[in-house]
Amino acid sequence: MEKVKQFLGRTLRDNAVVYVLLAFVVVSSFISPVFLQWSNISNILRQQAYLTLVAMGMLLVILTAGIDLSVGSTVALSCVTFVALIVKLWPEASIGHMVLAMLIAVAVTTLAGTVTGILVSYFNIAPFVASLAMMTICRGLAYIVSNGEPVRYDTNTPTGQFLDAIGTGKIPGINLPWPVLIAIVFVAITIFVLRYTTFGRVIIGIGSNEDAVNLAGINVKRNKMLVYTISGFLCGLAGLIIVARTGTGVPSTGSGLELDAIASCVLGGAAMSGGKGNAFNTTVGVLVFGLMTNIMNLLSFPAYPQQVVKGVIIIVAVLVQGLANMEHKAKKASA
Repeated sequence: MEKVKQFLGRTLRDNAVVYVLLAFVVVSSFISPVFLQWSNISNILRQQAYLTLVAMGMLLVILTAGIDLSVGSTVALSCVTFVALIVKLWPEASIGHMVLAMLIAVAVTTLAGTVTGILVSYFNIAPFVASLAMMTICRGLAYIVSNGEPVRYDTNTPTGQFLDAIGTGKIPGINLPWPVLIAIVFVAITIFVLRYTTFGRVIIGIGSNEDAVNLAGINVKRNKMLVYTISGFLCGLAGLIIVARTGTGVPSTGSGLELDAIASCVLGGAAMSGGKGNAFNTTVGVLVFGLMTNIMNLLSFPAYPQQVVKGVIIIVAVLVQGLANMEHKAKKASA
């Protein structure tokens, strides 16, 4: 019986966000009769697809005891770079031009992430400071590239129609939005990397005990740099998803996105001190955010108070997680 209690306690502690999600689903289904309709569910998933990508990159950074405050600005830079290329440079863009513009936009954000990683890893600049500086740089570049105005591409061109089909369309047969499929693929990749690859074990080890990993002969600096590079890459993809959904590159896109990504990781059980967290629970944390927003919208809850509610829920979730960890440590000490 004692072992069963320990198992249930460990399961509840490690997967608390899953139970929170289930509770939200049950409550939401009673509050709104349209909540469980597939059109509403697929809309929630589509809206959270880009945040899921950003959260996967943020999780890798947090696992190394780092933080990336530049993700929102990096997403904006991806948006405006892509749209500016196909509007100003290639107005009669073919599919080939569109693909090239995508590659350039993602390359730019990947480079931004790499620079942040180099500053953190090789120049020993605090992650908060390095990513804050990159946040300012990327946001400034986004405004420069777009001339401070939203940039819209022509949705009547073959390129525009293709992007619209990806951003707002669904996969034939399974009625699943394309952005959701993209998010699922990268969540699966992140889960695989963290569970079954040396790189995944190394970044968790860096967050748990960086000195031990360094003494084992592993190149800590290179691996820390790589997580910021991956974060920049995923931000680039997230920006493309946003553009495909909206048809517009807006330099203010992603404002506050870094906070949502960090909160999703924390709700999923990731420790800001590093070494603890997983991709599945982080994804569930993203969905919890999506459900909160959706149900408040269905209830016509004003936009600004929504931020207050989200903040309170985050504080409660972190407190519950902290209390559970303290209880677990106390039991281990007394054993």
